[in-house]
Amino acid sequence: MTALDLPPTIELGNGTVLRFFEESDAAALALAVGESLEHLKPWMPWADAQSASAGFQRDRLRKLPQLAARGEEWQYGLFADDASDVLGSFGLMTRRGPGTIEIGYWVHVDATGRGYATGAAAALTDLALGLDAVNRALIYCDEANAASAAIPRRLGYTLLRVGRRPPEAPGETGREMVWGRERNQTRPE
Repeated sequence: MTALDLPPTIELGNGTVLRFFEESDAAALALAVGESLEHLKPWMPWADAQSASAGFQRDRLRKLPQLAARGEEWQYGLFADDASDVLGSFGLMTRRGPGTIEIGYWVHVDATGRGYATGAAAALTDLALGLDAVNRALIYCDEANAASAAIPRRLGYTLLRVGRRPPEAPGETGREMVWGRERNQTRPE
């Protein structure tokens, strides 16, 4: 599999599916962001009233096919199998250099604690490390974001470093954890 033929849909087997976001998802995505703003604000610098606007999300989603075609970024929405409500957002990004995919994510406030983020991150880790051009998957999060840090830990990632950077969101300490998993690392069962 090359970086440009990622599957548009991934069945997760837990009642949810990852699928590429489409422009028609803008209103549902804006609603999910709006309903989750207080949950997201401590960790996501972009979490503001503008990001909860359907127009803003439509403009953002409109750009995703070009980012994917350039091999820079792929954004999946997490949806229940039988619904169009957005349960979260999961991205694969090549911004960390050749041979590396970064996985980023957030989950709707009402979808936390159900294993959805872990399941989706596991599927995307397996997908990324199955790409010929990818040797390593990375997940970044602030040290204070215990829920986010629990995901790479559960998936057998190794904590590579904790570095300093200026906080970008109100809950951040400025101590950024970098978790990594190599292609040859096995995931715990």
